[in-house]
Amino acid sequence: MKNVLVISDTHGNVTRAVTACTRSGPVDAVIHLGDGSADADLLRHALDVPVITVAGNCDTGSDAPRERVWECEGKRILLTHGDAYHVKSGLTRLRQRAKEVAADAALFGHTHQRVLENHAGLLLLNPGTLATASRQRSYAVLTITPDGMSARHCDMD
Repeated sequence: MKNVLVISDTHGNVTRAVTACTRSGPVDAVIHLGDGSADADLLRHALDVPVITVAGNCDTGSDAPRERVWECEGKRILLTHGDAYHVKSGLTRLRQRAKEVAADAALFGHTHQRVLENHAGLLLLNPGTLATASRQRSYAVLTITPDGMSARHCDMD
């Protein structure tokens, strides 16, 4: 069993990202879903766990990939910021991409709105945002086992 902290859209709020790391309890990895790749780089140097990141539409100059498939506990997890799949207009394109790469889950950000859905066996998770300007700041903890995955959102404030 692996517990993974999932954050996105920190937009320079590395302090909130560190707080999420502290509040989430022990985790085996941290996933940052973009729009704060510099924050992810800082976390990478501060934490003793792997920090896996993808670049978002605001991460100009980042060398992080825009998308990746991460495997953990025998599960395939699509990581993307989400803007390339127009997630603000719906999740159809994201679900299609997840199917194309045979993913068990798709994690995304971009909308600043948290999402937790199971669609025909595909887990869809958006942790929300940690940005100062947002009224609802949140992150998620993803639990991965060989038998399946579950997630929970956590409010920051």
